[in-house]
Amino acid sequence: MKPPSSLLLSADGSFPERGILAGVDYGTVRVGLALCDDRQTMAFPHVTLPAKSKDELKRQLERQIRLQRIVGFVVGLPIHTNGAESEKSREARTWGKWLFDWSALPVRFFDERYTTSQADEYLAFAGLTKKRRTERRDQLAAQILLTSYLESSSRDVEPGALDDDRPWKR
Repeated sequence: MKPPSSLLLSADGSFPERGILAGVDYGTVRVGLALCDDRQTMAFPHVTLPAKSKDELKRQLERQIRLQRIVGFVVGLPIHTNGAESEKSREARTWGKWLFDWSALPVRFFDERYTTSQADEYLAFAGLTKKRRTERRDQLAAQILLTSYLESSSRDVEPGALDDDRPWKR
């Protein structure tokens, strides 16, 4: 199934099924990166990059692409629980387009609902200081996003609303 064009930026309409992908938790202050193995089975937190200067961020991302042999990006798309996109969603799409335009690597957008709150929970449970949690939050959120993508059977489906009749709410 070919993904909707709003989910994929690619020169040839495809997304790599092998090779190292970078999961991206985009933010205007920090960008968290996670990487997967080249068979795309497991994701690992990697690095948090400062996002205040686009030129510096581009330089650091170029370095990561080269050193880690990244073949594509999975960029988190913040979606409301009703499936609607927000201003942050539009910012993530604009940033993903910027990433695709200069890197020429395919970019897939994937639902990132609750990844940061999950990361916060894990880090609080680990007993880390606030400073340590802040340093790791974005790369852990990127790992959660990338893991969800790798485990998903619906990578090509537009994110939708969360139903009120979920089994765990009964």
